[in-house]
Amino acid sequence: MPQAIDCFRSSTLGWLRGTLAGWGTILLLLAGLVGSIWALAQRPVDGWAWLFPVAFVAGVAILLAKWVANLATTYEVTEDRLILHRGIVRKSIDEIELYRIKDVRIDFTIVNQLADLGTISITSSDETTRDAPLVIRDVDHARARRETLRTLVDTARRSRGVREIDMVHEDLGEPLA
Repeated sequence: MPQAIDCFRSSTLGWLRGTLAGWGTILLLLAGLVGSIWALAQRPVDGWAWLFPVAFVAGVAILLAKWVANLATTYEVTEDRLILHRGIVRKSIDEIELYRIKDVRIDFTIVNQLADLGTISITSSDETTRDAPLVIRDVDHARARRETLRTLVDTARRSRGVREIDMVHEDLGEPLA
């Protein structure tokens, strides 16, 4: 089996620090924790003080759900393949040959840029991405990983002698006579 060049997952910590949803979860956790401590210090406890522990538990539940979702998929890049390892209890392995990749796109918001986080979308002629692009969210060092992937795609195409040709009808867009 070829040696892995890069192996990564979507980052839960990156999601926390690099998205508005992550910031909201941190705020929910902090408000719940500080509010719970404040509510315990108050005697007698107000009727609405139960909201603080509920907010904290909700924040923990959101964080755990995101962590488990990110734990379920690992991406491995070799010289000629992008390998997806999916699942925790029931596992599956899917591969995309790098020479089949047509486009590697990166999207990021202003908040993502501050955290060096991004979303990588991969379109290929492989069955894995035939219906929709493969979207890898919350990727740490997304720009560098995208550039590495593009370089590997070019190398894989050259080594196999493959060229990308787009087939377009020449008469598209012309009015019918």
